[in-house]
Amino acid sequence: MKATTIRRWSFIHTWTSLVSTLFLLLLALTGLPLIFHHELEHLLGEAPELREMAPDTPHLDLQQLVQAAERHRPGEVVQYLGWEEDEPNGVVTIMAATAGTEPNSSHTFMLDARSGEAVEMPAANGGFMMLMLRLHVDIFAGLPGKLLLAFMGILFVVAIISGVVLYAPFMRRLPFAEVRQRKATRVRWLDLHNLIGIVTLTWALVVGVTGVISATADLLISAWRNDSLTAMVAPYRDAPPLTERAPASRLLQIAQQATPGMQPDFIAFPGTRFSSEHHYSVFMKGSSHLTAHLWTPVLIDAKTLAVTAIGERPWYMDALAMSQPLHFGDYGGRPMQILWALLDGLTIIVLGSGLYLWWVRRRTPRAALRDEVLT
Repeated sequence: MKATTIRRWSFIHTWTSLVSTLFLLLLALTGLPLIFHHELEHLLGEAPELREMAPDTPHLDLQQLVQAAERHRPGEVVQYLGWEEDEPNGVVTIMAATAGTEPNSSHTFMLDARSGEAVEMPAANGGFMMLMLRLHVDIFAGLPGKLLLAFMGILFVVAIISGVVLYAPFMRRLPFAEVRQRKATRVRWLDLHNLIGIVTLTWALVVGVTGVISATADLLISAWRNDSLTAMVAPYRDAPPLTERAPASRLLQIAQQATPGMQPDFIAFPGTRFSSEHHYSVFMKGSSHLTAHLWTPVLIDAKTLAVTAIGERPWYMDALAMSQPLHFGDYGGRPMQILWALLDGLTIIVLGSGLYLWWVRRRTPRAALRDEVLT
């Protein structure tokens, strides 16, 4: 590789790294507890705990749960009902002043599906884990914060690619993975920086790309609403406002009949951003590790309970659905969580050592640096 080309790639690597490093350190540090969010929620007492009941206690129907939620928070409306695999007797409920209230202003709690008892979920509304999540997702700046972090993620990916380009000619002079212990501190850190960077290369690219996709979730959902959802509810474009809706009791049975072999993930009530003013949207998912993160929306007329559309997933919504669990290592259970945490820690070392190397480089004459590294 020509010297001018190396200098060009070095410039790209240096400045994409420098511009993004502080944000990436924040993301890496906040991402570490989020990998173990279920475990930490229980440890910190932020996880909901349902009362012990007989194993064969029957569940209330959905309309009874809706009524229980409305009694728990009078004057608010149910936006979403959702299910978690690790709590089969609980129904996650999201309520707000209006159906269209934005997510950060909603309130999340769990309903006991057997009794309708409301159990608070501190981690979903505040506390340490929500602090970590908001810092990681949007730095408390909403959509502008998400887009800023998406841009930093793009810079991170460019920094990784440019680092790989520079690594090849650099390592021609050294055995692979060598750390020159007898050299100056800066040289040892340079070798470690390169070694850890190349070892974590694939993981860093995966996390960087999935992070960018997740950060653009609001834009992707808006595109889905304007494209797929608009097409599915087109026959209702001129329909009069909905004045009365049918009870939600049979929604799950109707959706399961329309999508055999699938199971419900969540229900979006009329007027929310995942439905229309005239529909319940039941989002179904598959039963395998892969398809469990892919949604198929079933639109049900909120007045007649007739299935009006079964949505096909656009590729960008599949990318969003798969990127979020992959970003946090949620696919492979505890072993994958531990692996993700170790790689996250190594990435923190790469970011920190990169800052150190840049600072030393600024304070050391160029000729001295070249002699130090090459000899």
